[in-house]
Amino acid sequence: MKKNMGAVDKTVRIIIAAIVAGLYYAGTISGTLGIVLLVLAGVFVLTSLVSFCPLYTLFGISTCPNKQ
Repeated sequence: MKKNMGAVDKTVRIIIAAIVAGLYYAGTISGTLGIVLLVLAGVFVLTSLVSFCPLYTLFGISTCPNKQ
């Protein structure tokens, strides 16, 4: 797996995941939607930790800066 996520992208994903988790545990979002968003937040954290997003590969996107 080649890294395809830059630092800004990883930071934004972790912030979004933290907000979703906070809203879920505060009871603001609940039910099926809450669980789906919580799973999505988990995926955001996982992809941020490994610096690889499979969807970016499918669409040919890379936010990782090129090393020269």
